[in-house]
Amino acid sequence: MRRRREGGRLERLERLERLERFELSTGALRLIRSARVAHLATADASGMPHVVPICFAFDGNDFYSPIDEKPKRTVAIKLKRLRNIEENPQVSVVIDRYEENWSKLAYVLVFGQARVLVSGAKHRKAVTLLRRKYPQYRTMRIDRLPMILIRPTRVTSWGAI
Repeated sequence: MRRRREGGRLERLERLERLERFELSTGALRLIRSARVAHLATADASGMPHVVPICFAFDGNDFYSPIDEKPKRTVAIKLKRLRNIEENPQVSVVIDRYEENWSKLAYVLVFGQARVLVSGAKHRKAVTLLRRKYPQYRTMRIDRLPMILIRPTRVTSWGAI
């Protein structure tokens, strides 16, 4: 019984520490919520980087990005980003705003651990969030395809946030 209480207390402390590490300002959260595209950076086991544009949803804790039905050069399970996450789960996501008036430039940079979901409660939650944000996903079978979950470990922002 004592172990369980200590474990529970430890889990609460870890959650609090995690929240402190990536507490988001109102401006950063506004940029994340309004952005339609981000860029996901992965690296393979040797450190070779790979960056792709992604659609994403954020639930306040985790980021989700689907492997959708847009045309790709290979089948979903062979995509470089998924192979990289298997080899090296450390990823970064950049959500930015570009304006010709450079005083309005801004970005949020998310560092985190990624994993691939193929089913389960988090996968279903991601499908719901993504279909709410992107009407195109309402007719795609993203509920049957892999989903990338990114758990932030650190977040930084810059510019006109």
